[in-house]
Amino acid sequence: MVKRWLSRYLARKQLLAADAYKERYIVIDMELTGLDPRQHEIVSVAWVMIEDQCIKLSGAQHLINKDVQSLEQSPIYHGIAKQDIDTGESLESILGKLHQHFGECILVFHNAALDWGFLKQACRTLGLDAKARLILDTFVIEKKRLHQQGHEIGHDDLTLSECRKRYNLPHYSSHHALTDAMATAELFLAQCHQISRGKALKVGELV
Repeated sequence: MVKRWLSRYLARKQLLAADAYKERYIVIDMELTGLDPRQHEIVSVAWVMIEDQCIKLSGAQHLINKDVQSLEQSPIYHGIAKQDIDTGESLESILGKLHQHFGECILVFHNAALDWGFLKQACRTLGLDAKARLILDTFVIEKKRLHQQGHEIGHDDLTLSECRKRYNLPHYSSHHALTDAMATAELFLAQCHQISRGKALKVGELV
């Protein structure tokens, strides 16, 4: 037990000291039927990869969960209807594809507490190891930056769209997992650029 803990501690310490620009990232977004992973469901999962400071569109995925029992308000908010569900994939298949990246990439979310909570719950249900090398959150990164700059943070100041505005990134329509994953990836790269200001950037500076 002690050896395992020490091994994980040293691995994390080494990762936090690594060059952030040389790491691989997977940026994940999901559409959900609600906010509680014990009661609500994953409707779809999307992700894009970042490597060498570039978003790899060739690896982008947007997969719809055919196992959804109740769409709730998803047709209104996400535009996903029953016919989309019928042509989707099983959640086990979707998470199997996503899970294979957990050991080699740093996971990035906007509001990780929500999406990672659902992913952990689903992985445990399916018998998958719900562990990540490291999780970064553009929401938390932005909150930390605003505090450091002495800004008061309003109710909506940390939404994905409001965060993007501060970096002069273009407006995207939200509530589509792949669009939001792309938007989060762009925001993450912009945040990295602003934090580093042309200098070296360690992974630990993004936590």
